[in-house]
Amino acid sequence: MDVSSLSPTSVARQLGAWRSEGRGNDGGGPAYRQLARALRLLILDGRIGLGVRFAGERDLARALGLSRTTVAAAFDLLRDEGYLLSRQGSGSVTRLPGLGQGMTRTAEELPEEQGPDFIDWTSAALPAPQTIWHAYEQALGQLPAFLSGLGYEALGIPRLRQAIAADYAARGCPTTPDQILVTSGAQHGLALLLRLLAGPGDRIIVDHPTYHNAIAAILKHSCVAVPVGLPAAGWDIDAIHAAFRQTGPRFAYIVADFHNPTGRVMDPDTRAALVRAARATHTPLVIDETTAAITLGSPPPSPVAVHDPHGDTVISIGSASKRFWGGLRIGWLRADPQTIVALGRIRATLDAATPVMDQLAVAALLDGSIKGGSLESNEDWAELRRRRDHLVARLADALPHWRVPVPAGGFTLWAEMPRPEASALAAMTQSLSLRIAPGPRFGVNGAFERFVRLTFTLPEAELDRAVDRLALAESRLRTRHRRVSDPALWELEAERLI
Repeated sequence: MDVSSLSPTSVARQLGAWRSEGRGNDGGGPAYRQLARALRLLILDGRIGLGVRFAGERDLARALGLSRTTVAAAFDLLRDEGYLLSRQGSGSVTRLPGLGQGMTRTAEELPEEQGPDFIDWTSAALPAPQTIWHAYEQALGQLPAFLSGLGYEALGIPRLRQAIAADYAARGCPTTPDQILVTSGAQHGLALLLRLLAGPGDRIIVDHPTYHNAIAAILKHSCVAVPVGLPAAGWDIDAIHAAFRQTGPRFAYIVADFHNPTGRVMDPDTRAALVRAARATHTPLVIDETTAAITLGSPPPSPVAVHDPHGDTVISIGSASKRFWGGLRIGWLRADPQTIVALGRIRATLDAATPVMDQLAVAALLDGSIKGGSLESNEDWAELRRRRDHLVARLADALPHWRVPVPAGGFTLWAEMPRPEASALAAMTQSLSLRIAPGPRFGVNGAFERFVRLTFTLPEAELDRAVDRLALAESRLRTRHRRVSDPALWELEAERLI
């Protein structure tokens, strides 16, 4: 198979400010050790994948402004530790250290991700149910009524805005259509809010851990994600309130319903306290409700917006993608009418409107036009509950030393490992044709090395194979841990302990 290459410029960009200065007389240690440590972090974090060929030492030295001797010494150290495999004339390729004799896989032997045996255990979504087909059939019949117009509805077609407003009302939160803006997915909605509410350098409060694409969106907008850690259970409202007062954030991004990745649900009293804290500090609350409908037990509490009677503090993000099907790229924002108008003006500078056909299909699913389209009658939820319980049982059998809380909804488990080595485990599972999502993906500054997010959306047979490979990878990792005599090889994981 072909091996991908990483240019010197890309390596330099990934490294960022890798060099420590002013820490003691040695400035953080010799430059070659600092460089090796920074590259090792990128490999363990998955930011540089396995089987990737580095540029030549001379070219990389020029890009980093170092001597070739320094780069060569760093590569030598990484080769000794097992993070690089070098062959004459072929360059140096990233790999996983310490698999042992007979178990080492070179870059050329790493599995093709597209192979029939590869399992991607990172997607928190389900295939489309039969109701999606019926919804599009109905939408196609209604489409001719829109063809005489231009099809540009920046705020969304009236029928869908009405259906979304009615859905909020059914959940205990009276809403009018002029409080709704239809977007091209929840992530699009967050991008619009970042443009409206924040600018480069502004702080955004996030519960921690949180949805990884939200972190990515905040960073892409050149804002600063300020994490407020989740306690053992629930949310720490005192800590959130203190963060509101001390950091002056532009807004707070909170996932209150079947939290991604932990699966927890915010209780009504905490929701009310959160809104009070936000109002007291004039901090807008952006509440991500994309998984609010994925209930596998008792129904979730009413929306956070119920506790905002003035309607000027809470902005809600919703989506059809998790609720119905990932291919339905329809989301929405619920806010006061003035905010909706302002968002509509910004939206016009990015894209004209959301496709009418998809909006009609979602409207049919939401307003009950499709038989069996309501969530209460969706058999997929019963199947999803069975898969969740099956996965929890399999993990308890294969990895009894892991802690795996059982969520009441959503698609994910937040599994806690005994040691902080999630990134190393993710690299190990990749070599076994299994991709998992390590905890640091859902955190800021490398947190959550004790955790991995596991989804229960796969069929049970595939979950069984995934757990078998996960347990094998964890066993190999523990064996490697016992063999390593130099504790410096594990200082990276220790430093990132939660």
